[in-house]
Amino acid sequence: MKGKAFKFGDNVDTDMIIPARYLVTTDPAEMATHAFEEVRPGWPGEVREGDILVAGSNFGCGSSREHAPIAIKAAGIGCVIAASFARIFYRNAFNIGLPVLESAEASRNIAEGDVVEINASAGTITNRTKNRSYESKPIPPFMQDLVAAGGLLAYLAGKHK
Repeated sequence: MKGKAFKFGDNVDTDMIIPARYLVTTDPAEMATHAFEEVRPGWPGEVREGDILVAGSNFGCGSSREHAPIAIKAAGIGCVIAASFARIFYRNAFNIGLPVLESAEASRNIAEGDVVEINASAGTITNRTKNRSYESKPIPPFMQDLVAAGGLLAYLAGKHK
C-alpha cells in the first residue's frame, strides 16, 4: 500500500481519535467524520483512501473502544505506523481489519505529507519522499488474513461457509 503520511504525536488516546459523545453511533462513515475533530478539525476531509497515519509512542491509549480504529479505517487510512501501540488498540485494529506496524525509526523520520509505501508481509516501510527505508516486525500471515477479510468477524464468517 502507498499513501500520504499524516503525523501525530505521542500518547494519542482514544478520546482524541473519536470523542466519547460519538460512541452512540454504529455507522463507520459517521464515526469517520468525527475522527480527531477536537485536535485536528477537518482532518477526515484531507485523507484519501490508502493514506498512512504515523504516530509516536503509546498510540491508542485510553479506553478499549473499537470505535477508534473503526473511525480511522473508515476515514480512509490504509495503515497506522507508530513507535508503539496500546495493546488493546493494537488488537482492536486487527479485529476490524486495520493493519498497524510498530517502528520507532519510521515514526521519528517520516514527516507530514511524505509519501510512504508499506509491504506489511515483509515488514518494510519506505519513505518515497526521502528515499529511506525502515524495518518493522512483519505482520504474521494469520493477521494478514484478518486484514484481507476485512476483520475478525468477516474472517470467521468466511471460514464457516
